[in-house]
Amino acid sequence: MNAHAYDLHDRITLKQLANALSHGFTPVVEIESMDGIYTVRFHHSTGVCELADAEGNTRTFLGTGEIRDLLGSLGLSHGVLTWSDQCGDEMIGVPGHAVTPDEMLAYGTRIAFR
Repeated sequence: MNAHAYDLHDRITLKQLANALSHGFTPVVEIESMDGIYTVRFHHSTGVCELADAEGNTRTFLGTGEIRDLLGSLGLSHGVLTWSDQCGDEMIGVPGHAVTPDEMLAYGTRIAFR
């Protein structure tokens, strides 16, 4: 089974991720910070999926250390740390535009998992 044959939905558990990685899945890992809470997304050729717990709920973290340990143990070496979009300051009239997902990945901070 190759990575394309693996049935990826919008959420993936750690066990499913390990299985997909063993079959050639090579995602771009995004860790998004939202006011001190982190979520993990995997960008791949057919879309994006989010790391979930066994019940299918989005898995959240309070820091990057646990994420580093979990993903590093599966063989992933790095990811991109991004921040929730804040596109301007309406209090002082600073205009802005919403950052696209591609811009978030391009301008994020590269972090290592091992």
